[in-house]
Amino acid sequence: MTALHERRGSEAGKRPAVRSEEPALSELEFIGCTAVPMTWQEFRRFEGRLEVWDAETETAWMVCEPTSPTHESPSHGLAGLVERIGAVRGSPIKCFGSMDLLVRDEHGKPRRIMQADQTVYLYPARAELLGSSAMVVGQHNYPDVVLEVDHTTDVRRGKLRLYEAWGFPEVWVEVPDRPAPSRPRGRLPGLTIHLREGGAYRESPASRAFPGWRAAAIHEAMNEVEPSGWMHARLEHLGRTLGARDGTGPDDDPLLRSLRGESREEGRKEGQEEGLAEAVREILRLRGVEFSEGFPGARPELPKRLVLAAALACDSEQDFHARIRKP
Repeated sequence: MTALHERRGSEAGKRPAVRSEEPALSELEFIGCTAVPMTWQEFRRFEGRLEVWDAETETAWMVCEPTSPTHESPSHGLAGLVERIGAVRGSPIKCFGSMDLLVRDEHGKPRRIMQADQTVYLYPARAELLGSSAMVVGQHNYPDVVLEVDHTTDVRRGKLRLYEAWGFPEVWVEVPDRPAPSRPRGRLPGLTIHLREGGAYRESPASRAFPGWRAAAIHEAMNEVEPSGWMHARLEHLGRTLGARDGTGPDDDPLLRSLRGESREEGRKEGQEEGLAEAVREILRLRGVEFSEGFPGARPELPKRLVLAAALACDSEQDFHARIRKP
């Protein structure tokens, strides 16, 4: 492991404590959600999606509208985008989806839980989440990015304030292009990046976790139906930027290494085949034998010695083909 890897590993291992001035529940608004009574035992049996669960009030807040493709598409799309970036970087970037984000009380019991729409780890092996039922604040590594999709909600006056108090370093809030009748007024399509600095969030035009990836470009990529060439170029640039920082590249990804190796081998063979074809044409020119355009065509299955012998002995293009067909 390089010194750079070790240094980044140390930084990634930091687990800031929850701020003492975490907002009271009465100060938070969960717009677009319905409050439902739910005990801890009921929460453990609950298999659906929710926004926030609170132990003191035994209440869960759930989105009023049913889950829709428009709401789910950005989070699934982000998983595909970062997977491509990770492949070019040469090491995987993993999304853990809508997992529980848990804060415990002074006795170690669950006090409050949120579920994000998507969680992104640049270095998943350091997340220490395998086998855990939740990402525990103060115990596990934070996600490098949390995504919230405001299709029919507005997280800014509720969940975002908790993310800030709990120390999450970077939160993306996406408002999809496709509108919803119940979307809160004033929520215009676009993506907002919130970076935590000095204990508070500030809006940023670009990501810190993915250097150079601007909010407008992320929003466009997550809302594209057909991936564009421009988008692929941007993802490749991001992957190479992260790889340069870590000392890795596409050849460190097993699949890309294999594909790149196949491409190089095909290029080598094509070069050899074209070189042999040009040699055959030159022999016939020197011997005064006429041939048609495109002659002699690709003959990768034939020994080079046989092809050259036919070129030296034939008296016509047809005779050449007859000679190389002979056993």
